[in-house]
Amino acid sequence: MPVTRFLALFVLVSTFSHTAVQAAPETYRVVGVNRGDFLNMRERPDADAPSIGQIPPNARKLRGFGCTDDTPSGQAWCRVKYGNTVGWVRHTFLRYD
Repeated sequence: MPVTRFLALFVLVSTFSHTAVQAAPETYRVVGVNRGDFLNMRERPDADAPSIGQIPPNARKLRGFGCTDDTPSGQAWCRVKYGNTVGWVRHTFLRYD
């Protein structure tokens, strides 16, 4: 296979692979938070990380940017945007909206 054909195929495959990885953000709602309490949004996916915001119970339309369980506790955390703040919250308190 000539080098130019190989490069063209590589670029094509790379483009589609890159697109597949960048899926559309997900939308979540908050569950399991008692009325009068708040869900803390953290700087990092760790309960010991500083709180950078609070989300009220039953909040909706949180924009999600992926989740991970590669955390100090081994528990799943998701990166979300609420208002103008982007941070991490425990996956336990989120459901698809």
